[in-house]
Amino acid sequence: MPLSISMIALSSQLVVGVADRVPSFDIARSCKLDVAAATGLSVDQSMKSCVNDENRARQQLTSQWSKLPAAGKAGCVPQESIGGTPSYVSLLTCLQMGQWIR
Repeated sequence: MPLSISMIALSSQLVVGVADRVPSFDIARSCKLDVAAATGLSVDQSMKSCVNDENRARQQLTSQWSKLPAAGKAGCVPQESIGGTPSYVSLLTCLQMGQWIR
C-alpha cells in the first residue's frame, strides 16, 4: 500500500510540473509535417504561415498561462503529445474550448 501512495504522490507532482509553464514544442518539425500534407500554397508560404501562427499562439499562451485553470492545462498539454506533432495553436484551442464549456 505505501508504494501505491508514493506512486500517486509522484504522479501528481509530474502533472503540476507540466502545468507550471508553457511547454516547449518543435514547431519547425510540426510545420514541416503540416506543409507535407497541405496543398495550394508554395512550400515557403505554407511553412512561413505555419511558423507565424505557431509563434503567435505561443505568445498568447505565454501571456495567459498563469491565469489558465490547472485542470485545463493538465488535460490539454498531455493531449498534444499524442501523434508526435504538438502544436501551440492546437493547445491554445484546447484550452479555449475548455473555457467555453463552463
